[in-house]
Amino acid sequence: MSDSTFEAFRRAEALVSNGRPLDALRELRPVLEAAPNLPSVVQLAGRAYLNSAQFRRAEEAFSRLVEMDPSDHYSLFALGKTLQRQGRFSEAVAKLRLAVAMSPQPEYQEALGEVSARLAFRADPQAGD
Repeated sequence: MSDSTFEAFRRAEALVSNGRPLDALRELRPVLEAAPNLPSVVQLAGRAYLNSAQFRRAEEAFSRLVEMDPSDHYSLFALGKTLQRQGRFSEAVAKLRLAVAMSPQPEYQEALGEVSARLAFRADPQAGD
């Protein structure tokens, strides 16, 4: 990665952290062209897509990361959150279970609990009474 590309990556990182995912994606455009398969670049793009509600693109990015490294617990977690945001709870719970098994971080466990509760609520015909 060239110095200018690296600086663009750092600016995009700061923009995602500051809640400006669309600006981050604009900044990331040349970085994605220069290093489309660099995991850190794909992950940052995935985070920006997720935070800007571009769920299909986020799913593609996090799925690629899981393919690149099936032991990447953060990518499994982020893929699970992306699936959750799309209402695909059964798929989400599978990814979140794997992430928790690999790294039982509180954030992962909380997400798994939310999705599991949603699935249990849907399965209980008495839940709405």
